[in-house]
Amino acid sequence: MKRITSARVSQLLFLALFLVLFVKTDYRGRDEINAAVNAFFRADPLVAASYLLAARTFSWLVFPGLLLLGLSALLGRFFCGWICPLGTILDLITGRIAKSAPLRFLRGNLKFWLLVPLLAAALFGVNLAGLLDPIAILVRALALFFHPLLGEAARQGWVTLYRVLGEGRDILAPGYGLIRNYLIPFRETFYPLAFLSALIFIGIILLERYETRNWCRNLCPLGTLLGLAARLSPFVRVPARLCPDCGSCRDLCPTSFDREILQKDECILCMECQLRCPSGRVRFTARGTAAANGPLLPGRRVLLGGLISGFFLARFFRFRDPALQARLLRPPGVRNEADFLEKCVRCGECMKVCLRSALYPAVLQAGVEGIYTPQVIPRLGYCEYNCTLCGQVCPTGAIPDLAQETKRREVIGKAVFDKNHCLPFAKKENCIVCEEHCPIPRKAIRSRKVEETTDDGRRIFLQIPYVVDGLCNGCGICEHVCPLEGKAGIEVFAVKDRSPLREGQGDAPAGDAPGKDPYA
Repeated sequence: MKRITSARVSQLLFLALFLVLFVKTDYRGRDEINAAVNAFFRADPLVAASYLLAARTFSWLVFPGLLLLGLSALLGRFFCGWICPLGTILDLITGRIAKSAPLRFLRGNLKFWLLVPLLAAALFGVNLAGLLDPIAILVRALALFFHPLLGEAARQGWVTLYRVLGEGRDILAPGYGLIRNYLIPFRETFYPLAFLSALIFIGIILLERYETRNWCRNLCPLGTLLGLAARLSPFVRVPARLCPDCGSCRDLCPTSFDREILQKDECILCMECQLRCPSGRVRFTARGTAAANGPLLPGRRVLLGGLISGFFLARFFRFRDPALQARLLRPPGVRNEADFLEKCVRCGECMKVCLRSALYPAVLQAGVEGIYTPQVIPRLGYCEYNCTLCGQVCPTGAIPDLAQETKRREVIGKAVFDKNHCLPFAKKENCIVCEEHCPIPRKAIRSRKVEETTDDGRRIFLQIPYVVDGLCNGCGICEHVCPLEGKAGIEVFAVKDRSPLREGQGDAPAGDAPGKDPYA
């Protein structure tokens, strides 16, 4: 029977912690989330490095990531073997996947060709590290695909079970309440890019068919960064090479002993070689500033090539279609698009907690640079007036954590009536649904009574709605509740000036002049 090691116990505990925090990163009846899965991102050195390079400013939010990088330089690449939830999942399933011949083209410098351009692109103002960060990949796959799928399966399963049990179904109510309150998502939502997120995650798992920890040793940019730091560690394995009379380490080691000598930057400190050495020779000891195997970087070609690649990557990914910018709405508190893109790690946590299903991952609305970043789509959901959850769970402050009163005044966009679709304008039918649902206490959407002549010559009185620009914060509820099928009669458009509304701004009597209407 295989003995459970300390590393495996640590892996399982951190995986359990990760899953608990992931499930808690949702609306569970409280306006505050005290513990969220963003703790893993704040301790992520790749997130910290890309943030500092892109934003060119320090934030205490990423200090734990820098601390972990420093600990890796002291102790080695322990995060990958003791903490990383994606690495734990790979270890749990790798023994159940039959192995084929290794993919040789993944060996060598490919991991550096991924890491260096990512950091270089961040240096040139385009932060793409979240696309390949292992924690972000795992959270996106769970948040956008697997968790909603679990919720849908649980709901439909309980409906079927209720029908089968008939009158005896009431005995199941407590069980469903427990699952609903603590496990499945609060909302029934399916996201764009959900299948892509799942395919990337499944692809990483399928790489285990060719090599144990294939993603970790050959591709993962976070593991590569930690491996570079680990080269500075004074702790070394003795003996550093395979013993001539044994060679068991080659079979025991999941990452670093595919060659005759231990690759220090690939060693994840799982301690399997020490615990299972038949001769008891292996140990890890401090030997001062022991030199790592090989150069710190593969060479100037990779470094210079990565910098050049990062420069062109930043220029290519920065292209945006101006036609799509008018409808690109960001979460409340985001005032500068460039600053937001430099900080956003594309983790999907804000979308997961959005109370009214307003946030969805951008595809190309913000250009290639903005893929997976959150955007508000009012036709599908709206920003709840009193909700501040997205700012609470954002790990890097890309969406600021605002007090409720402050958040209410943050401008997402401005509502505009489309007079070709809105019922009072287009069909001369009374409709003030948008005014009735506007959450602004002084009403950003108002109406006035106007006498109109119908096509058959009748004189009628209509309630004509209009927007008070000085009060509208662009929450999107008006567009969401518009009773028209398809395109709404009122839409929220992005604005260049996202300065928060001032106290008393736009507070005018109901008969005041409407705001500027591009459709007029």
